[in-house]
Amino acid sequence: MGKFINPFTDVGFKRIFGQEINKDLLIDFLNALLDGERKVKDIKFLDKEQLPIFENDRGLIYDVYCTDENDEQFIVEMQNKEHVNFRERTLYYLSQAIARQGEKGVDWKFNLKAVYGVFFLNFSLTDLPRKLRTDIVLSDRDTHELFTDKMRYIFIELPSFTKEESECETDFERWIYVLKNMETLQRLPFKARMAVFQKLEQIVDIAAMSKEDRMKYDESIKVYRDQMAIMEYERQQGKAEGLAQGKAEGLAQGKADVARNLKRMGMTAESIAQATGLTLNDIAGL
Repeated sequence: MGKFINPFTDVGFKRIFGQEINKDLLIDFLNALLDGERKVKDIKFLDKEQLPIFENDRGLIYDVYCTDENDEQFIVEMQNKEHVNFRERTLYYLSQAIARQGEKGVDWKFNLKAVYGVFFLNFSLTDLPRKLRTDIVLSDRDTHELFTDKMRYIFIELPSFTKEESECETDFERWIYVLKNMETLQRLPFKARMAVFQKLEQIVDIAAMSKEDRMKYDESIKVYRDQMAIMEYERQQGKAEGLAQGKAEGLAQGKADVARNLKRMGMTAESIAQATGLTLNDIAGL
């Protein structure tokens, strides 16, 4: 086992970003993420378990849920595997956070506060260009003008980040480099530039964990590795099935090509069928 925790485990991720005592880490990351747009000065963690708004509705459990000094909300999640309706799930998460802002009484005038969904992904989103960061906002389809800034999704695809330590140019990239490589590092880089990494190094040091926290982390890393093993098995199975299908399609195409040539040479359909294994109907359709 390495010197530092794996931040992609449930325990590891929440240890870094989900503790009130270490909220300066999350603040620093959010400011790196939103650099040039806005600056978060303080945050307050909210209850991660949200009860249903209506009876018989379903509740929600976020990884990290917090609000800043302007009452704008941040939902921060770590996802190791894409699952059915993953994008719809993120839409539901943010929609629920917006809906909960509705207040009873006549004085509330729909003065909504922005909700940000920040999703770390240990996979690449399908049907979209592979890139580190995908920002989703509500805008006009033709002019691309922003319609409202009250709902925003930021997907961070970790597999798309390939920079080395010396190639990182922004604090956001430095954060991503450290998170992606943390489990294999013997020291955290960038501490001279980013003082927050001094504190991060102490928090993620496995040797500094209490016995209770270590037991929770060991169980979490087991679940994570089992999940990764299943994903790798599914990838290999999909690859093998693809090769088998391609081989079968290639064989069928080869038989069809041979049959066409024999047909041009004047050979009877019965003889072609005997030579290629194709049916008379297949040969008639060539």
